[in-house]
Amino acid sequence: MKNELRTEIGHPQPYGATFFPEGVNFVLFSRHAQSVTLVLDFSFSSDKENTGQREFLLDAEKNKTGDIWHILVKNLPSAFMYGYRVGGPYDPDKTGHCFDDSIILIDPYAKALASSSWGEARQCLGKQPCCQMEETEYDWEGDRPLATPLKDTVIYEMHVRGYTAHHSSGVRHPGTFAGVVEKIPYLKELGVTALELMPVMEFNENETLFRNPETGEKLKNFWGYSPLSFFAPKSNYCIEANRQINEFRDMVKDLHRAGIEVILDIVFNHTAEGGEDGPTTSFRGIDNTIFYLLDPDTREYLNFSGCGNTVNCNHPIVRNLIMRALRWWVVEMHVDGFRFDLASILGRDQEGNVLSNPPVVEQIAEDPVLADAKIIAEAWDAAGLYQVGSFSTHKRWAEWNGRFRDDVRAFMSGYPGNVSALATRIAGSSDLYSHGDRQPCNSINFITSHDGFTLSDLVSYNEKHNHMNGEENQDGENNNISWNSGVEGESDEKEILEFRYRRIRTMAVILFLSQGVPMLVAGDEFGRSQKGNNNAWCQDNEISWVNWEFLERNRQQFDFFRKLIRLRMDHPVFRRDDFFMPFHPENDPPHLHEIIWQGLNPGVQDWSDQCKILGLTLNGSVLEDDDDDFFIMINGHRKQKKIFTVPSPPTRHRTRTWKKIIDTYLESPADIVSRENGVPIASGAEITVYPMSCIVLQS
Repeated sequence: MKNELRTEIGHPQPYGATFFPEGVNFVLFSRHAQSVTLVLDFSFSSDKENTGQREFLLDAEKNKTGDIWHILVKNLPSAFMYGYRVGGPYDPDKTGHCFDDSIILIDPYAKALASSSWGEARQCLGKQPCCQMEETEYDWEGDRPLATPLKDTVIYEMHVRGYTAHHSSGVRHPGTFAGVVEKIPYLKELGVTALELMPVMEFNENETLFRNPETGEKLKNFWGYSPLSFFAPKSNYCIEANRQINEFRDMVKDLHRAGIEVILDIVFNHTAEGGEDGPTTSFRGIDNTIFYLLDPDTREYLNFSGCGNTVNCNHPIVRNLIMRALRWWVVEMHVDGFRFDLASILGRDQEGNVLSNPPVVEQIAEDPVLADAKIIAEAWDAAGLYQVGSFSTHKRWAEWNGRFRDDVRAFMSGYPGNVSALATRIAGSSDLYSHGDRQPCNSINFITSHDGFTLSDLVSYNEKHNHMNGEENQDGENNNISWNSGVEGESDEKEILEFRYRRIRTMAVILFLSQGVPMLVAGDEFGRSQKGNNNAWCQDNEISWVNWEFLERNRQQFDFFRKLIRLRMDHPVFRRDDFFMPFHPENDPPHLHEIIWQGLNPGVQDWSDQCKILGLTLNGSVLEDDDDDFFIMINGHRKQKKIFTVPSPPTRHRTRTWKKIIDTYLESPADIVSRENGVPIASGAEITVYPMSCIVLQS
């Protein structure tokens, strides 16, 4: 028979399914398995001679090299699915092994899974082969990594579906990679340089058991921090079935053409298999004791992720999987970097202990293929390990700076005792990042992220309002470090609304004019709200979707953010390569001072716990590019206005004079103007800074 399937022993490398001249080679690692069966499904094939399913039991004497099982199949049609049955002992309470050859498992190295529509039940999981071969043909048209320096980066955190799913998005393909592409003109207008995409690897959005308490509707795992695969792009973020790899590539290529990088939020700390009561889809059934951290006595899952299991990241086999996944996304998918979810788990050994020099953390930083990729750690885990500033001393690792978030929120909520902390964050967090060869850009500065309140909700709510999550408001963070500006929740009081907008604009100034790398959450620039929900992981609805009607309502706020980003990008004084040098007022002439702190009056600093104001002068003339000078005044009082005395420009250029370019107390368009249109301000003048507002002068 011409198209009869034939098998050979195959090759033990590379992992996964690979086209060879003579056929397709299948490779699976399992150290403790006693049997491995390759399952092929030809339901989608046009080959009439190969239909239904075929199974090939691998011979442990012939189809096994060390711990690697392999087989080569000839005459396969172009369209097929594959998976594995893996047999062996099942005694999770004694040895930790969970083999069950009645389950059809996902290949950890599969580059694509069977396509599905969003919300459609994935019936194939565990029951049918659902792995696909990689799409090999793609024309990148010369696309290369943009390699934007980290210090020149402005990150925009985005959920692919949530960004365009709302009816107001105006795109032809809502909720997809293509929908993101349709928003490129908007992204360019805003001025961001990188998208940080929340998980785009395959996950099962239907896995949650929670229901909306009002409607009874079953909720979704909307965020997707529950990976089925470390490689496969999410198929229901695509327009065309079975084209998920190339549609993702299309998006990356178009974003690169627009000068925008792509950073992936990647989850290596746990998987969708959860704890003992979770589904077996891949790793658990292939070799549970290798892929997960288990208690050495009880063999229960160690749960440092808060999601039921913890990946054994520093085991050599798992480390190899992680490195191959990262390289694949960089080499084959052209992504520009990664944000590692709950990255502190990468620093634990096989018993959960914290390592002083974790192998996988160092390997990621030193890998030559990843040398130009941005690597960003969420430097904590769900078990209380908090490593902001100490995740790694390697200069390649940047970190989500949770201290920046907390200190800015506290100051801008009017809490006492935060002025020195705010100054440290504005100056680049040298207390966290000055040791080793690290720089201010190792700090990813943010005030909000997907996890927690939006910026609008941060100034509108004191308490979380997560009732729609179906957990009786018990989920989510209780310590929000927020202030509702006097009224809890939505308000139509003009005074309250103006006060909230003022606080938002002031926090934006702090974010974008601080040393380090700013990160903005999609929709914060025009006032997106989640109605006080600070843990909207399960809300596939208007709570989580970006409502583009807010852009028209709050166009002035968008314009403020856009101009602020442009100001940052135009002036290297906000994007320094190094930390500010200490100076000695009695010896150093003023024009050599890189940054000068003051309270209300020049030369007088106030770091007391009662102080809620801060003034600082940035000396641009000390830079190689001879930038302008900036004087920034911030008032963190809730009700008191404060009068600052303006210092002289700290410059060797005697002709420089001040102009007011930002005043967050004023309404648009006077809140931010160009220097040419700024109001002249004389040195020694007294300026009133209203409560929770900020004024910036430029010389």
